[in-house]
Amino acid sequence: MQLDVIFVQCQLNVASYEQIHGGDISQSFCLYTRDKKYFLKVNSAYAYPGIFVNEADGLKCLSNRCDLKIPGVVGCGAIGEHQYLVLEWLRAVKPPADFWRTFAVGLASLHKETNGHFGWKEDNYIGALPQTNTQSTNWANFYGEYRLKPLALQLKTAGVFQLKDLQSLEQVCQRLHSIFPAEPPSLLHGDLWSGNFLADESGAAAIFDPAVYFGHREMDIGMTKLFGGFDAEFYEAYQEHFPLEKGWEQRIPLTQLYPILVHAVLFGAQYILKSREIIKQFS
Repeated sequence: MQLDVIFVQCQLNVASYEQIHGGDISQSFCLYTRDKKYFLKVNSAYAYPGIFVNEADGLKCLSNRCDLKIPGVVGCGAIGEHQYLVLEWLRAVKPPADFWRTFAVGLASLHKETNGHFGWKEDNYIGALPQTNTQSTNWANFYGEYRLKPLALQLKTAGVFQLKDLQSLEQVCQRLHSIFPAEPPSLLHGDLWSGNFLADESGAAAIFDPAVYFGHREMDIGMTKLFGGFDAEFYEAYQEHFPLEKGWEQRIPLTQLYPILVHAVLFGAQYILKSREIIKQFS
């Protein structure tokens, strides 16, 4: 597409730009104006309808209700068959000595933001997959009906899961209410793995690429442990400011079942085996 049209719509006087690595489904660019840099993502408006509108909404929500650094939304829209999102550029630096502590305190503060329902005001995405956010007052019902079962059904339709896998997952879902401690819905980043945070040039913890919703806060904690990259000091500081309920470490695999099922749908292979292992563990 003609990128200069995006520049005009966003009122950016772009002197030059270059394509950079970033994301599995989008083309990414660094934009240079006379005194600033910006981050641009472009992808298909038909393949992923509304994905950037959802992302922009999530970033704005986090920015309003979170002490962590959130990239500002400069522009978001669609031109023909393409859609785009322009964000404030974040320059990554080496994390300072107090990085993990301030990061944990900021996340704990975010998790204290609550409302009366699990879910979100609208559906959005986690990575390239649509994410259903139908509101519910019951976490066990929400997690089973709108997170785990839809993905398992996709795997069954694809011929990857068998009927016995769905039956085992149903057993897990029936036990969720007795496994998770009752807590109010927490505002979540929703996709908080090591690739979605950095230390910005001020040394502050910055988070991006959210899949926001109100859920059980152990979901974010479980995601931080899925692919590594978080220091032990992060968990120590989080516990000091917003202690997790007893047994949280034993529940980590169950909180990770959702993102693992997401990866099983998108990438297959070892994620299918891992999801079966977790289902067996908790069924």
